[in-house]
Amino acid sequence: MTLLAVSAVVAITGCMFLYFWISDYLVQASMNAADHARFVVALGDVERNEPLLWQMLQRYYDINDFLPGFSSGNDWLAFYSFIIIVIPMIIIAGLMLSRPLSRQFREIAHAAGKVASGDLNTRVSHHPSQPAEMQLLCVHFNKMVERLGLYQNEVAESGSNLAHELRTPLNAALGRIQGMLDDVFPLCPEQLCLVQAQLNNLNSLVGDLHLLSLAHAGQLPLHVSPFTLVELIEERVAWFLPQLEAVGMAVSVHCARELTVEADKGRLGQLINILVENAIKYAADGRTLRIAARTDFSNLYIDFLDRGQAIEHKDLDNMFARFWRAEQSRARVSGGGGLGLSIAQAICDAHGGSIEAQRRDEGGLVLRITLPIILEAT
Repeated sequence: MTLLAVSAVVAITGCMFLYFWISDYLVQASMNAADHARFVVALGDVERNEPLLWQMLQRYYDINDFLPGFSSGNDWLAFYSFIIIVIPMIIIAGLMLSRPLSRQFREIAHAAGKVASGDLNTRVSHHPSQPAEMQLLCVHFNKMVERLGLYQNEVAESGSNLAHELRTPLNAALGRIQGMLDDVFPLCPEQLCLVQAQLNNLNSLVGDLHLLSLAHAGQLPLHVSPFTLVELIEERVAWFLPQLEAVGMAVSVHCARELTVEADKGRLGQLINILVENAIKYAADGRTLRIAARTDFSNLYIDFLDRGQAIEHKDLDNMFARFWRAEQSRARVSGGGGLGLSIAQAICDAHGGSIEAQRRDEGGLVLRITLPIILEAT
């Protein structure tokens, strides 16, 4: 609308300028050769030739041309004519230019209707010739529908998965207790410790589900404070040192000593725990884990790079879905409830950041954390 208004003003102004120029040209064309030559020379030095110029103006120009405003009826007629001609042309041009945009909006509206009716396979197309805002709208619409599809699949599968994950430790604990009651197992501290371990697994799973429900509701509490990032990383790596040595995995940390961040230290430590534990379970064959942190003007990036067996491209987004595992046959052997990376994503989202997985050209995966937090050098 602003462009159309400016175009109309510029067009009418240009037409009026052209009208006055043509009028002046016609007047000068009516002069005889001698007067025209004298007039052109006089225009070169107006102050010195003022009497001659007034004489020429009185002879060839209409006095109304020198009165303030549009004094001539012809001027007003030309002005109104230009308005009548230019404005419809500008409107027609605007309608023609907006047709592709209107068509795209109709396509998005139609796609939104299909999504509302339950068709989550709908996507809208975008082209480089479209405005950047329209391309961004199409991209975000497609991502929204894709995310809805993931949520729908997650809800459809989470019922049976949740029942299975809860039933496994519960049945193990109940079976052990029943065995002790039937004198199959002795009633001793060792047997009670086995029962306690299963109940602890159950309690941990319930706690993870509670954390995810708070995160999805946008109510995950954060206690933000400044801390040194490298100290937190080294502390969490030291916690897993026995497990790392057991699988023969070497960890290297690359982070500036002076890097201080403001975030929830406990949640960020939990996030580091999840990714280190994930590397131990699924990338131990690569023997190395590299943790690298860097910053730019607004974001903190923490990369966890391993050389394990990378998963397929199609599964990269699925990694952060609840209860998803790349190899279901290894799920129970590896342990865990399949919620670790979902929790990692929830922690990143709560900080206003993100986490993504990428395949490495030289083999393995990189899990990249992006956190838009306040950074400072001490």
